[in-house]
Amino acid sequence: MTAEFTGWHVLAEFGGVDADLCDDLERLESALRESLIAAGVTICDVVHKKFDPQGVTVLALLSESHASIHTYPESGDIFVDVFTCGSIGAGASKAVELLRDKLSPRDVRMQVIQRGHGSTRIEEPVGNGLTRVWDLHEIIVDTHTPYQHMVIARTEQGISLFSDDDRQSTEFSQLTYHEAMMVPAFALAAKLDKVLIIGSGEGVASQMSVAAGATLVDHVDIDQREVELCAEHLPYGYTSDELAAAVKGAGPVKVHYADGWDFLANADEAGTRYDVIVIDLPDERVEDAQHNRLYESEFLSRCRALLAPGGVLSAQAGCATMWRNETLKRSWKRFHEQFGTVVQYGSDEHEWTFLFGLNERIDDPVQAMTDRLGTLPYRAETIDARALVRGAIEPHALRV
Repeated sequence: MTAEFTGWHVLAEFGGVDADLCDDLERLESALRESLIAAGVTICDVVHKKFDPQGVTVLALLSESHASIHTYPESGDIFVDVFTCGSIGAGASKAVELLRDKLSPRDVRMQVIQRGHGSTRIEEPVGNGLTRVWDLHEIIVDTHTPYQHMVIARTEQGISLFSDDDRQSTEFSQLTYHEAMMVPAFALAAKLDKVLIIGSGEGVASQMSVAAGATLVDHVDIDQREVELCAEHLPYGYTSDELAAAVKGAGPVKVHYADGWDFLANADEAGTRYDVIVIDLPDERVEDAQHNRLYESEFLSRCRALLAPGGVLSAQAGCATMWRNETLKRSWKRFHEQFGTVVQYGSDEHEWTFLFGLNERIDDPVQAMTDRLGTLPYRAETIDARALVRGAIEPHALRV
């Protein structure tokens, strides 16, 4: 039987431990041994070091891996480190909990990390020093495409898609997300015949556009493997058969595996114009990232040039929360430099914010949106007129 390259690493910090105990080698070694044995792990050997003038290190070699404690009597602090290989992480956590009970710290900080293949957690960065942890109940896809690390997994939010540790969509929230991106654009556009979608690999945005009356949807995505895996495994968006037909151009949706930048240049040369253009990519990064160029002013300018009269550009613009709104501020500034009319829609049921730009100047675009919403062939399930009014109020940080 081949061993699994996986394991659980428990990192803990005990504060407020009795200073004498922190310098008592025999009691510390005994406490560590007893905790490990009671937790069901196997001790192979134990070594230790007593420092001058004070402080102790105890290191246990385990069949499963290792465990250690490092003490600081002068402050009453102890570092604890237990790593156990294999798919069952209870042993490492149990050992630390038993050691805690024996050493009676006043404060405990503890972090559990799964390491190796088949991690059952994704830590999604949401801001400086902030992480959202996703528990993965079942990993369906875990692969590196030519462009990204892609994971499809079953979570508490249903089957969910992750790109480079960023959540892209979930079974439970994808409708809220896609309607927030598409419905305001449908309601703003003078007409809805031709749609260009850049990114949005799941295919939901393409299907919504057809339901809203589009006769041509050009769907452009550079990552063929991701689009194919989404169609195969996600319960929303394209099925594999629908994707195959779209690749062949057999229907209103035509899928193009191409770079969005190049596709825009070719469309401009051909004189193609669109009533709605959608940019739906992984989040713009505060730091440098290859896909950031598809959010910047030159790319927006290229999109703007391809809009038909009364056409709308829709772009995912980040998040309004103060700990991650830098990309929203950037997009807000760029859109106002490029377009005569700019409307935002901040979802009232999630964290997403989208920006919509028109070349023409409209005096009251929100009223125009609410007037038209009820006449759209596409019937929104998560947006009504009041949601449009509320969502169009830009955050204070954008108004100052």
